[in-house]
Amino acid sequence: MLILTELGQRLRQERENKGMSLEDLQKNTKIQKRYLIGIEEGNYDVMPGKFYVRAFIKQYCEAVGLNPDDIFDQYKTDIPTTQTDDIPQPLSRVRSRKEIPQNTKASKAADYLPTILVVAGVLVVGIIIWVIAQNIVSGRQEDQAANTEQTNNEVQQSEEQQASNEDQAAKEAIEKEKAEKEKAAKEDEEKKDEEKEETKQAYKEVQKSGRNGTYELSGTDEFKLEVSSTQADTWLDVKNGKGNSFYNAMLKNGETKEFDFTKESEVRVNIGFSPGVQLKINGQDVSLPFDANQQVRQVVTIKYEQEKAQ
Repeated sequence: MLILTELGQRLRQERENKGMSLEDLQKNTKIQKRYLIGIEEGNYDVMPGKFYVRAFIKQYCEAVGLNPDDIFDQYKTDIPTTQTDDIPQPLSRVRSRKEIPQNTKASKAADYLPTILVVAGVLVVGIIIWVIAQNIVSGRQEDQAANTEQTNNEVQQSEEQQASNEDQAAKEAIEKEKAEKEKAAKEDEEKKDEEKEETKQAYKEVQKSGRNGTYELSGTDEFKLEVSSTQADTWLDVKNGKGNSFYNAMLKNGETKEFDFTKESEVRVNIGFSPGVQLKINGQDVSLPFDANQQVRQVVTIKYEQEKAQ
């Protein structure tokens, strides 16, 4: 039974925190599931080579939102280092036939070749034996060369597919990063607009008496009111300055009512149970006139003068 390394535990925990399965991660990174399992279990023997171990760990980190450089530095004892022979020079998908170590039997035959030549010069029989032996070795080398070529072709196809997947994953990562930056820039712009709007809007207390509080709203060209109940049901009565009713009923716990009073000059909000009731004007939180624990029922009157466009 394999014991997870600290790095494997860290990566798997980060993946699970993101709510990602191994299948999700395989889809996002294009890395085969068995290699992802090998990374989490610290079983790097299943990888094609040390170079791929580091490359796959880097893609894993990026997919779950970790900084690869920080991970490599923190867990450098858990990650195998690459050597020069991990990446052939010049860089190639498949080694040439000359770079592939020759079969041990062929090497031994080459070692004994001088002896065979001496014997061949003395004995005709030795020459015949040598010729036969060479024919046998040649046949084996041809078979080995054919097998090697087939293996190389399979490795090349596999590596080309892996390279294609890595290129696609890199392209998707760049596009995702670009989209996130654009989204962040848009959110920053919207936040600045909201802050600018909040800076202009003024909500000023005018008078408080008994359970009644009067406020003036200015500096804005709209008057949108939200009333939310967050603790319990409360009776709610909302009228304008002329006594016309906009709402007169129970406001359920967790319920929110929205009103557009832009065309009204005065609004009266009668709250039966103020604890847990939240008021917002144009998306901005505003306080009730009194402490809800001391004054359960409260009446809020809001006088509004619409700001004219410049």
